[in-house]
Amino acid sequence: MRIGADLMHLAELDRLLTRTWFRAYAYAESELATASGFGPERRQEFLTGRFAGKEAVAKAIGTGFGRGVTPRQIAIERAGSGESRVVLTDAAAARAAALGVVAVQLSITHKADLVLAVALAIPSSA
Repeated sequence: MRIGADLMHLAELDRLLTRTWFRAYAYAESELATASGFGPERRQEFLTGRFAGKEAVAKAIGTGFGRGVTPRQIAIERAGSGESRVVLTDAAAARAAALGVVAVQLSITHKADLVLAVALAIPSSA
């Protein structure tokens, strides 16, 4: 198993989130659609949490945002149970497959002005 974690301040992305290019680079359409239904404070919390989650997943698959892996290739959706569901595409999916990763578990938590995300990449041999 491989683990990745990321910690962010809620306001850390505020300036970037106002830029259309950053939203397109960092978030899947499904994530942006969900965020658009929230008020400003919840949207900030949601998008910062998703970005921290993407960072944690990228670390768990051993790339960070490099080697062709971009944040948008790591989508964090909500499963019917309410838990986070990680969907990898393109270079992120290829990297995970090369490592034998069959699933990625993710937990995101918010407290005061902090967001913490922890990802666990689970190999087929686990």
